[in-house]
Order: sequence, then structure tokens, then C-alpha cells
Amino acid sequence: MAEYDLTPVSVPKVKTKYRTIKTKIPVPESLPIFEELKRSEPRSMMGQPPVIWHKAEDFIVSDRWGNRWIDWSSGVLITNAGHGRQEIKKALIEAIESGLLATYVFVHEKRAILSKMLRELSPDPDNYRVFLLSTGSEATENCIKLAKTYGLEKHGPHKKYMVSFQNAFHGRTLGAQLAGGNERQKKWMVDRDVTFVQVPFPDGYKNENTSFDLFLKTLKEKNVDPKNIAGVITESYQGVGPDFFPVEYAKKMEAFCREHDIVMCFDEVQAGFGRTGKMFTFQHYGVKPDLIACGKGISSSLPISAVIGRNDIMDMYAPGSMTSTHSASPLPVVAAIANLKIIEKEKLPERAAELGKILIPEITRIQKKYPKVLGCTQGMGLVAGIQVVKPGTKEPDSNTATKINVACLQKGLLMFAPVGIAGECLKIAPPLTITEEALKESIKVFEEAVDEILGK
Repeated sequence: MAEYDLTPVSVPKVKTKYRTIKTKIPVPESLPIFEELKRSEPRSMMGQPPVIWHKAEDFIVSDRWGNRWIDWSSGVLITNAGHGRQEIKKALIEAIESGLLATYVFVHEKRAILSKMLRELSPDPDNYRVFLLSTGSEATENCIKLAKTYGLEKHGPHKKYMVSFQNAFHGRTLGAQLAGGNERQKKWMVDRDVTFVQVPFPDGYKNENTSFDLFLKTLKEKNVDPKNIAGVITESYQGVGPDFFPVEYAKKMEAFCREHDIVMCFDEVQAGFGRTGKMFTFQHYGVKPDLIACGKGISSSLPISAVIGRNDIMDMYAPGSMTSTHSASPLPVVAAIANLKIIEKEKLPERAAELGKILIPEITRIQKKYPKVLGCTQGMGLVAGIQVVKPGTKEPDSNTATKINVACLQKGLLMFAPVGIAGECLKIAPPLTITEEALKESIKVFEEAVDEILGK
């Protein structure tokens, strides 16, 4: 990920209904804050565009020096229902005033309400349960734990392998990174658990072979017998793109898991709660996961995550043996309840689907202006990405991606730092509440930034 230059630069002033740029960028007065953070935090925390967030409302982020940005980050795909929703703030204030701020796993009433709401979103509400946690990494770790436990308990120690995909990201903890598909993120492990294996993801660009036969061929090459696989875990779309499964591939993967009694886990941490035009992205494929990892957009605010899964898998651990200190902590729970009500009431998945009909064709059009450098566009609903590559190749070009990212920042359009295999992907993920007018304005700004950098 890029390190951003903190030298203030004079940029053209901007003043529209949704954007304001009135200072140098970064703001000179903000530099002492960045310097203090450099003294107090590890450098890993300094990887985002140099903005000091002061206020965030709906799809606009502001600093305290009068600058405003249309937000194409949603934090990092968190604020699906928009920043600072009054309904969420009201629910939090009421919860704070009640005096119940921490409960461990002692029961409180709102925990039952949220668990029921999430269970009812599952593929089969009568046969799924909900385990509330704090982070997406916790959710994916528990999917791995449950899949391996199921394999061990039902079939024996030979059923031990976890199959995941190259270029996948499932979190920053040990199990999540073992399942992840980025080799650079695993160097620190030195000796790895050999029961974690990766196969190519059928994205159609980085890997042009989208046949499920490649999945089977790769397992054979790695000497992994299907009868020894405990679980398959995949992002519903890979965050490095976003990259999506071909529907036929997803269905064949499900059939493979059913044939061999393999626990099929879908990581919806960044893909869920309306982002792609359905409540969950796996619904686009017509499959039924055994375990679903949720997070980010579940609350549009405070840290909370969940595993939604089959009763027989979720119930394997005895009372008290699979918990977490802040499971169903009262404040994140009420935020999530309010958020889910907003998503349903305002039909945000349907809204994302409709706005995607504007976003995806326009981003594709921009990509086709510079096909040698903007190598590929993928998207669905209100998530999209453009791969920036060295001219005429598929080799990632993180420097050019960062230049476009900074140009957007200077014009009043806020994106998080480029992601992908090597920081080459410009990721687009506005709150699902963005207006059509603001979306069109932000697309225009993005195109101006691309033209400015690539048209030279």
C-alpha cells in the first residue's frame, strides 16, 4: 500500500452542492496531528489518503477546515446505510442512557432481537443459528474452526483441509491469513499449516480459466483428496477486484461440497447487506452456504460481526466453550438493529442495484478510454474496481493507481488507498444512500482525475 506525501499542495478551489476544497491538500494545519500519530503508532496505520476526518454525514466526509468530499469508501465498505444515521445515533443514545454498556455473554433483550433478525435473513431460518462477534476476522476464524470441527467430529482426523482461493482476503488474524491468498501477507508465519491450500479464483482476468475443472485439477496436483477436505471458504466477491464467480462455477462448487460433505463458507464481510444489489452477494449465484461470515455493513457504524450457519454445525460446541468477550455487546447490537431496519425500510439493496446501472457502465466506459493502462473493470451494484497496470501488460502499477487516487482527493472525491494484489486496484464503494445526482457528479470527478493523470 502506498505511503502518501504529506507536503501540502495548492489545488484548484472546489465548491459544489456536495464538494468543497478551499485549502491546500493535505491541510497544513493537519500536519501536527499526522506527526503525533507517527510518534505514537506503527507506520502500518498511515496507509490512507491524508484527510483528518472530523464529521461524516450520509455520503459526505468533512474535515474541520471546511473541506468536504463525496465518499467513495464507506469507511471500508462499512457505512452501507450512510454515515451518522440519526436512527443509529438515537438507538445508541438510548442504550447509553440505559446504563448497559457491557454484558459479556450474559443475556440482554436486544441480543435476541438482532439474532432473530439475522437468522431470518439466512437461507433457511428454521435451520440456521447466529453467533455474534466483534470483527470480520473473528467471523472468518470461527468459520474455519467450525468447518474443521465438523470434519473431525463427523468423519475423523483425515478430514482436515481448508480450501480457499488465491488472492483472497479473509482478515488479519492467523487463521484468516492462512486462508487468505496473498503470499506477501504470510511471510511472517515461516512454517505454515499445510492443511490450508489455495486454488485459482475464476475472475476471468488475472486467471482467464473460469472452468471448475481447474479447481479439481489444482486439488489433484496438490494431492488433496476431496474426502479429506473439511471446508471451502471464499469471499462472495474477492475484494481485490471486486471479482465475482461465474454462476455455473459457484453451482458446481456447491455440488462438489454436497457430494463430499464439505462445509461451504461464504465470507460476506464486505459483500453483504445490500452492497451488490441483494442482501447477500451469494444470492446472485443461487447457492446455499453452510456458514456465512458477516461484518462491516452489518451496523454501518460500530464494530460487530456474525457467523450465520447450519444448526448442526453451529451447535457442536457445549455452552461456554465457543464465546467471545464482546459477543453481542449492547451498543454494537442496537446499532446493528437500527441499521438493518434502515436497509429494509429504504430498500437499499434494490437501490444499489438501480444505481449500479449508472455506475458500472460509466466506470467501464472510462476504463475503455485507456485500455492499455486500465486493464479491467469489475462491479455489481455499488461496488466496482479498476485494475491499473503497466501499459500493455497485466503487471500491477500501484504508482499510477495512487496518482489517480490523490488526484481524486484533491478534487473532493474520497477513496481509500488502492487495494488489490499490489495496490493497483481503484476500489469504488459509496454508501448505498448516495443520490443519483451525487453519484453522477462523483463519476465525472473520477473521470477528470483519470484524464489528468493518464492523458498527459
